[in-house]
Amino acid sequence: MKRQAFNPYLPSWEYVPDGEPRVFGGRVYVYGSHDAFGAPIFCVNDYVCWSAPTDDLSDWRYEGVIYKRKQDPQNRFGVRSLYAPDVVQGPDGRYYLYYAFDFLGRMGVAVCDTPAGKYEFYGHVHFTDGHVWGTRSGEPFAFDPGVLADTDGRIYLFSGFATRVPPPASRWHNLTNEGGVMLELE
Repeated sequence: MKRQAFNPYLPSWEYVPDGEPRVFGGRVYVYGSHDAFGAPIFCVNDYVCWSAPTDDLSDWRYEGVIYKRKQDPQNRFGVRSLYAPDVVQGPDGRYYLYYAFDFLGRMGVAVCDTPAGKYEFYGHVHFTDGHVWGTRSGEPFAFDPGVLADTDGRIYLFSGFATRVPPPASRWHNLTNEGGVMLELE
C-alpha cells in the first residue's frame, strides 16, 4: 500500500532552497542550495542530497553531504557560499555537479561516479582559450546554473541573473547582468 506524500516533503529542520530535481536510475534526486536555521546569510552549509523512488515520493532518504564548500580551491577557508546547483549525467556516464560560486560570477564543476556520492572538484567553467568564465570585465554574470544533456550528446549550460552585483562582490570584474545566457559545453 502506498503512503501519501506531503508538502513539505523534507523534514522541518532541513533547508534546501533552489531545489533541482533529477531522475537517475528510478530515483528522483533533489539538489539545492543549503541554508542553516538562524544563519545571517543564505547558503552557508555544504551541499546535501535527498532522494526517493520515482514510484513512491513519500519515501525520502537523506543521502548525506555530497560536496563541501572548502573543496573548491578558491574557497579553501569556506567563507564563500555555493548557490543553486544542478547535476547532469555526462556522455561518459559520470555525474557532473555545476554550482554558482558565490557572487564572483563563476561556475564550479564537481564530478562523481554516482548521483549522490562524494563529488570531487573538477574545475571551473572556462572557454577554449583557458580563461575562466566571469574573470573578464564585460562577461555575463554566471549564476544559478541549469544544465541540459540533449539526446544528441550535446550539453548546454544555462545561467541567468538580472540584478546588479556590486563590483567588489565580483572582484571588480564589472560583469554584465542582462538576463539569460546559454553556453554549449565540451
